[in-house]
Amino acid sequence: MLTEPQQKPEPLWLTVFRLLRWDKPAGRLILMIPALWAVVLATRNNPPAILIGVIVLGTLATSGAGCVINDLWDRDIDPRVQRTRNRPLASRALSIRTGIVIAFVSMLCAWGLAQYLNPLSFWLCVAAVPVIVLYPLAKRVFPVPQLVLSIAWGFAVLISWSAAIARLEPAAWLLWGATILWTLGFDTVYALADREDDLRIGVRSSAIFFGDRAPDAIGAFYAGTVVCLAALGLVMDLNPLFWLTLAAATYGWLKHFFQLRRRNLPAIAYGKMFRQNVWIGFILLGGMIGGLIQL
Repeated sequence: MLTEPQQKPEPLWLTVFRLLRWDKPAGRLILMIPALWAVVLATRNNPPAILIGVIVLGTLATSGAGCVINDLWDRDIDPRVQRTRNRPLASRALSIRTGIVIAFVSMLCAWGLAQYLNPLSFWLCVAAVPVIVLYPLAKRVFPVPQLVLSIAWGFAVLISWSAAIARLEPAAWLLWGATILWTLGFDTVYALADREDDLRIGVRSSAIFFGDRAPDAIGAFYAGTVVCLAALGLVMDLNPLFWLTLAAATYGWLKHFFQLRRRNLPAIAYGKMFRQNVWIGFILLGGMIGGLIQL
């Protein structure tokens, strides 16, 4: 009698890699982008190479720690959601103790990198920790948990800007506002893919809160992002290269808005829109770099 060959166990390092979500670069890059926006603008196109390195490694460590903490909170919820049931803690491929150790090591790495920063940036890092740790709890008690995630994302701007010049200028707050609204937009899109599962198990999200008006809310968030970035361009006197990329980003967000209004899109469409926001973010980064050039 023939038996099916047993599947080879996944190597431990790969399971840990998946726990940190490093196998899904879009989520890591979309946190890194606002930090890079900030350091480029704050230094007027002259960021120290070592600071760029600290930002890149810091976002990898911090976002990895955030993912592990999220999965520790949700270890009994994730198995009930189609998209998350195979995560290492949800599938019990890794133990809770291992998850806690990995989260601690990730935060320790982030703390070590933060030693390079000035006091203002360091304490902003400290202030971000409770937001990162408590975001998963917000999904249980707060109707729009994506706002908590957006605030966590906003710290990337404040930390990076202050790390570059040891202060926060008015332009930094405009970029912070743009990042908050942009994150609310793309993470509400992301939440739409899980809306049915979240309703079934009682998890809250902005996609549920806004209901049928979710496409309109996302459109409003993206419109607010454009307004904040336009104000930033005026305050910093960025040249037409920036405005060209802002127009391209606006076109991309408008396209998403009209797609969302069609309703009943397949879950894969929401993931695609989320990933396209990574490209939009990099296009804007290029526009900020080019916009600072004296023509």
